[in-house]
Amino acid sequence: MSVATIVFDLDGTLIDSAPDIREIANSLLRERDQQEITLDETRSFIGHGAPVFVEKMRRARGIDDSAQAPLLDAFVARYDAAVALTRPYPGVVTALEQLVAVHRLGICTNKPYRPCVAVLDHLGLNRFFSTVWGGDSLDRRKPDPAPLHAAFDTLGQGRRLYVGDSEVDAETAERAGVPFFLFSGGYRKRPVDEIPNSAVFDRFSELPALVDRLLSDGAR
Repeated sequence: MSVATIVFDLDGTLIDSAPDIREIANSLLRERDQQEITLDETRSFIGHGAPVFVEKMRRARGIDDSAQAPLLDAFVARYDAAVALTRPYPGVVTALEQLVAVHRLGICTNKPYRPCVAVLDHLGLNRFFSTVWGGDSLDRRKPDPAPLHAAFDTLGQGRRLYVGDSEVDAETAERAGVPFFLFSGGYRKRPVDEIPNSAVFDRFSELPALVDRLLSDGAR
């Protein structure tokens, strides 16, 4: 059987971390006597890394630009411990067990590296991944393809595939020149048919068969 190198986004793809991220954000807003953000707002702010999240949160509540640096520092300082409310999406563990038995798996996310590793450890998902690249692992983050290329290079030879949930992930895969599978249940901002992809899946139970099909098509 052909071996693939499969790299996953994290937030909104493998895990629903928005409740924890929202709690960090709201703890900062409460300290400034600001209105808390909703889960929908939280999900809409996720995708481009912690600095952009804090910027969007701040602007949504009319907080001055001068607060960006201290808010970001406080946000990142609390991020490592933000694991209590985060859960894998249904079917993720079973799908990863099936895939890692044959293929090599990695993570490429805009989430900072330390919180990424912390939540993978907390959820017991770290055992599946041979390499993890966070939003601060390089001096560039998605949609720049550099961290995705780095993840694939670490995994070695094999058909490359990126799996994510958002427009950022789709652009990253396109710029890296690799197929992209879109998980429809994550944090995307646009309809599925407006996001370039090689395949769409609604449930993780569908993913192993889609990978097999990609490898089969590539062998013809």
